[in-house]
Amino acid sequence: MSKTISQTHPVAERRKARGWSQDELAEASGIPRSSVSAIEAGRLTPSVTAALAVAKALECSVEELFGSGGAKHGEGSAWAWEPRFDTNRYWEAEVGGKKWLYPVETLQGSAWSHDGICRDKVLHERGDWDAAQTLVLAGCDPAAGLLAAEYAAASGFRLLAFPRGGGAALELLKRGVVHVAALHRSTVEQPERNAETVRTNLGGGYRLLRSADWQEGIVLPADDHTRSVSVCARQVRQWAMREPGSAARECLDNLLEKPRESKRVMLSHQAVVEAVRGGWAEAGVCVRLCAEDAGLRFLPVRNESLDLCFPAAMERDPRVQALIRLLRSRAHRRLIDELPGYDASHTGEMLSV
Repeated sequence: MSKTISQTHPVAERRKARGWSQDELAEASGIPRSSVSAIEAGRLTPSVTAALAVAKALECSVEELFGSGGAKHGEGSAWAWEPRFDTNRYWEAEVGGKKWLYPVETLQGSAWSHDGICRDKVLHERGDWDAAQTLVLAGCDPAAGLLAAEYAAASGFRLLAFPRGGGAALELLKRGVVHVAALHRSTVEQPERNAETVRTNLGGGYRLLRSADWQEGIVLPADDHTRSVSVCARQVRQWAMREPGSAARECLDNLLEKPRESKRVMLSHQAVVEAVRGGWAEAGVCVRLCAEDAGLRFLPVRNESLDLCFPAAMERDPRVQALIRLLRSRAHRRLIDELPGYDASHTGEMLSV
């Protein structure tokens, strides 16, 4: 993580000595003004290229401005979760007043380049994104990539949407490494399940923002003509199982007379679909959108409410405000309504926990 600078940054000192504004330095060095501001505030350690450009514009050495020339040591940097390799690309975001590093994953619909790379515990930053301009969401909505694209276009902020089951997403929110966790335990019969789950796992002081209502059910091969959910529950022997703690796993366990275990678990709705389409599983539980997009059969089991949970203290955060505005916009609600199995009738509604 970048060090907190309690005195005037050398870049600011040199800039002011020349009588330049941040805009003038940005123009002279060819980097965004927002990056100049973030560098001077200690929120951003520039890439080597950017550091050289700023030093050239101010007619001094990189060492005089940054010491290490744009690279920073990883001591004190915090990974949101442990990276799998010694060399890792990462994204950076501010959550709860702290900067966190997120190992790069393949995010559905994401076009975000990495913010830097970590080699031998040294972070080499390359991106222009301010950590405070990024919203981090964990959840299993297969349309999260669409949400991220709309969010960026409407707000100018960045949304990183990590695919996680509801239980895992709430745990990340509890740890304070994501801003928002998505869960979908509420049903027509039990509309308070999402709020109860948050209250049990996190306590009070949270908001639930309705993202959509959707259909969850059984996905089957395209040539399977089974028409009854109960027949599937009795006859299917090889299920594509979701991880314990996910709503899809709970749905399947409720369907089966004797809940089963599996050595191999699927971590997303899309993974369930691929298992069925690939032929190693006879059936699985997922949302309608994934099944229909893959050309597979779908038997609806229950209607669920997908809610986005975030701390009440973050409600006035500009990133969260941008998310609320987007979900309440007519254009977004119309788009959600057009997705197979999705219903935007209550999208944008807010509930306190």
